[in-house]
Parts: sequence; structure tokens; C-alpha cells
Amino acid sequence: MQRTTLVAAGLLVVLGIGGALLLGRGAGSKSHPTSAPASAAASASVAGPASAAPQASASAASALEEDDNETTTGWDTLPDGRHVPELPASAPSTVSFGVVLFTYAGAQAAPDSARTKEAAKQRAESAIEEAKRDFKAAVAKGDRGSTADAGRIPRGVLEPAVEYVLFTLEKGAVHSEPVDTPRGYWVVRRIK
Repeated sequence: MQRTTLVAAGLLVVLGIGGALLLGRGAGSKSHPTSAPASAAASASVAGPASAAPQASASAASALEEDDNETTTGWDTLPDGRHVPELPASAPSTVSFGVVLFTYAGAQAAPDSARTKEAAKQRAESAIEEAKRDFKAAVAKGDRGSTADAGRIPRGVLEPAVEYVLFTLEKGAVHSEPVDTPRGYWVVRRIK
């Protein structure tokens, strides 16, 4: 009984946050087109795979994206410039991953002293080879928010480009190019 009450309360909190984001998105600026998935990603990695919260967060993020599809341009392009295709049927429903973050001026939660976008991309590109050899060492050289294990995340939470990259990577592989996200450039490694 108590567990059911806790799960229901958690879902109400997640839905309340999603509603607040939806209301704020309609009234506020659209300078950061996909801020909701970042919140949902954080919720998913903290809550863990056995929780109902990631599914509710993913649903809230999907609702926000459907409401504001015209602003997702930019996050739906792969690092090589191609439009993100549909995930293959063989892609897993969840993955666990690590990320080396290189933030830049204008990215979400970037400090006032953040580097330029081009400088962040160059640092991310130079970190890829080290990340392939020793991911933990690369994480230590990334910005705050970098982690060797960000936890498990279901489909539908992240922006299309980073989701496609993560969900099509082989287990243990590091993607060969940095992926631009609203939070900065990511060098990603799929764990499971």
C-alpha cells in the first residue's frame, strides 16, 4: 500500500513538473528548444530503471516536443549533417551510457565563462581517441556533468540525434564524432 502511494505521488510530481514546463514553454522564450528532455534525462538517470518515473518523464517530454515540433530543428541532425532516421527495430528499448561533456556559451547551464561553440567542438573531437582507450580518463578532462556511467535511459527522452547515436552504438563503443546537444557537445559511450 505504501509503495503504491509513493509511486502515485512520484507520478504526480513528474506530471506536475511536465505541466509547469509546458506552461512555461508557451509563455517563455524558445531559445532552448528541447529543455524538457534534459530534465527527463536527469530524472531517468536518478530514478533508475525499476521506477515508473522515467516512463512518465518520457511521456511528458514527448508531449512537449509534439507541442513545439518547429523548434527541434538543429537537434534532429546527426554529426555528419544527415537528418536522423528512425531507430531500427533491433535497437534496444533502454541503454546505459557515459558522457564526456564540453559545454559552450549559450548551452543550458553553461557558466558565464564558457568557451565558444567551436572551441568546445575542437576539445570534444580531441577527446574521442582518449575516450576510446580510457573513457574514465576522458571523463576527468571533460566539464562538470561528465560521467563514466550516467545510468539507464529509455527511448524517447533525449534529443533525436543523441538518441539515435546512443541506441545504434555497439555495447562498449565510443561514437566517432561529438554530438551537439542543448547542454553542449557530448562524447558518448554505450555501456549496455
